[in-house]
Amino acid sequence: MVKPASQQARRRQPEPDGDTEGRILDAAHRVFLRSGTAGARTQEIAAEAGVNSALLHYYFRSKERLAAAVFRRAAGELFPVVAGILASDTPLEDKVRRVISVELDRLSRTPYLPAYVISELAYHPERIRQLLAALTGETPGALGHAVLTTIRGQIRNEVRAGRMRPIRAEQFLVNLLSLCIFPFAAQPMLAVLLGLDGERFTRFIHDRKRELPEFFMRALQP
Repeated sequence: MVKPASQQARRRQPEPDGDTEGRILDAAHRVFLRSGTAGARTQEIAAEAGVNSALLHYYFRSKERLAAAVFRRAAGELFPVVAGILASDTPLEDKVRRVISVELDRLSRTPYLPAYVISELAYHPERIRQLLAALTGETPGALGHAVLTTIRGQIRNEVRAGRMRPIRAEQFLVNLLSLCIFPFAAQPMLAVLLGLDGERFTRFIHDRKRELPEFFMRALQP
């Protein structure tokens, strides 16, 4: 007896393969970075991953779903760990050192992430709400409130002890994260203006990991 075509099609479908899915995501990262998400083509991503377009469609169905998956993986490498450190009871100076260490280490491995995430959020601001809710189980507002409440309390204690001048928690956080992220977001400009490309940029980040905590904390001394 001849089986219906739909059953034959289902039987021919490949089993989900994490390696193939990962290759497609890796290729999409590279293509989105090179061409921009809007300018990228699924055929280009398939060719970069070494698969055919039908297989790419099997895993991700559409370019929009692929873009969302790439963003989720990319931003997941940046936000949850740092948010956890900032909301913890770790002493403030140790917290600064840990955030700088984590951010610079992660961004050294994936230096394209800041520019990519900022670009995606400019066009899809709803994604950060969806992402943070999925990764942390909290709404962005609740997570932000927990971080700000903790940092405000620690700053207040440091000011009362005479170890720090007053600063708003929002300014503290933006200053800290900006100092970590800017060199990577501006790497092409730094390569042209300061000659910081290739191995020189790697050494620059290595030195920054050591020097930035002291610079940041000294700037807050009364």
